Parts: sequence; C-alpha cells; structure tokens
Amino acid sequence: MTQDVKESFGSPGGSLAAKVRTLAPSMTRSMQRVAEAVAGDPAGCAALTVTGLAELTGTSEATVVRTARLLGYPGYRDLRLALAGLAAQQQSGRAPAITTDIAVDDPIADVVAKLAYEEQQTLADTAAGLDTVQLDAAVTALAGARRTDVYGIGASGLVAQDLTQKLLRIGLIAHAHSDPHLAVTNAVQLRSGDVAIAITHSGSTGDVIEPLRVAFEHGATTVAVTGRPDSAVTQYADLVLTTSTSRETELRPAAMSSRTSQLLVVDCLFVGVAQRTYETAAPALAASYEALAHRHRNASR
Repeated sequence: MTQDVKESFGSPGGSLAAKVRTLAPSMTRSMQRVAEAVAGDPAGCAALTVTGLAELTGTSEATVVRTARLLGYPGYRDLRLALAGLAAQQQSGRAPAITTDIAVDDPIADVVAKLAYEEQQTLADTAAGLDTVQLDAAVTALAGARRTDVYGIGASGLVAQDLTQKLLRIGLIAHAHSDPHLAVTNAVQLRSGDVAIAITHSGSTGDVIEPLRVAFEHGATTVAVTGRPDSAVTQYADLVLTTSTSRETELRPAAMSSRTSQLLVVDCLFVGVAQRTYETAAPALAASYEALAHRHRNASR
C-alpha cells in the first residue's frame, strides 16, 4: 500500500487508515484496491453506490461488500455513512469524533450532556418505531411459555442476561446463552409452547442466527430484536422487534446505541409479561426481594 494512502487521512480518519494498513495483508488484491480507494478519498467514495465503487476500483459489488465487512461494517451502507462523516470532519477541520457529536477535546461536562441527549434520542426513536402488535404477541408468547431461551453475543449478550434475570425474578423459566455451542444444543430441546429470542443489532451475527434457526425448526415461537428488520436473523423470526439504528462515527462502537434501544425493548417485554402474569409474578417478585433482604440489611450495618 502506498505511503500517500497511509497518510491520506491525517487525524480525522486516522483510525480507518490504520485499520486498512493492518488488514491489507489479509485482503485479496481487489479488496486492497477498494480499501485504498475509501482511505484515499472518503468524500468521493461516500458519494458512490456499491456499483459505482466497484466500477471505480475495477472490482465487483461482492468484493466491495466483503471489504466493508472486513473493515468492521455490517454492509456497504454503513461504510458509506462512516465515510461521509469522516469527509465532513476533514472539510470542517473539527477534531475527530468519538460519537456523532462528541470530539476528542470536548470537556467532560459536554460529554455528559451530549451523551444524555443521544441516549434520549435513541429511546425516542425506538419507541416510535416499535411495532406494538408484534410486541403484544411476543408478550403473550412469553407469558405462556414453558421456557424461554435468549441468545446474544457481546453487548447483546449482556442484554440477553438482563431479560432472563427479570423473567426469573417473576417465576418464569428463562436461560441466556452467549456460548454458541450451548445455545444450539439447548435450542434442539425447544418445541411448540417455548420461546426463543435472538438479540442482534446487525441481524447478521451467525452465532445468534444459528440457534434461532434451530428453535424455529423445532416449533418454538421465535423473536428477533434487531436494528435491521430486513436482515438474515428475521427469516427465522415469527416476530420482529426493531430497535433504533443511531448514526455512528468511526470511533463509536455500535454497542453504545444498540444497547440502549435493546434494553428499552427488554423492559417493555418484561413489564408486559408482569402485567399478564401479575397474580403469580407479584408473589414471586416479593419472594425474591425477601430472599435477598438480609444481604441488604447486613450491608447497611
């Protein structure tokens, strides 16, 4: 890769340029051409469709998509949005962004205020886009389920654990699986009357899709919580609950925005189930509080 490509981004796009340099040895020559193009001219490439970038680099659309994924983006659309953001930073001369509106030199008070605003927007967008008919159907399935399995990896795995802990506190049988092998072997045991929930922001996480597929084929009611309603995970989902897809910059991990919207959906599911099962949920919740009460009393002494 040429020296001018290595230095082409300067500060705003340095992380993408560094990523291109790091991954170049593992790329085919055609993928390297795509990577060099986006590193060398983010503004120009952001204006191109996947077909246009393929023609510019003398490659194929499939190669462009594979390159985008290797660089850490779910698809070309996501890479294109990131390139547009980097180009805007270069043109304005602003400091590189950590999130949509936060620069590396922002004072901590501004960071708090801006993050709080972004979180509020994420929650509002998720609430506005959530299909309440699908949500109600998911609540009904969970309330009557013999057992519920929840699949998630990484940050989504933490959300999966949060949901199962809530369901357990009201007396329901629920398991969270972040190990893909354990998830599949448990999914084999599911049947009609059980529920399987896959939590994946991108909708393309294979370790989450696989157990959901197995659960689907064994007759369980399947639910996908995802930011992309047209993604691969939804083909095995009876019900789809869509989360907000907030804007991201080069340094913003998707987990920050996806986790917030996923937790809102989880809370909606839990409260809905608690309403439907109140006669049994309330005593179970009280019993769980009582079981832990002595720990709180000891800690306060």
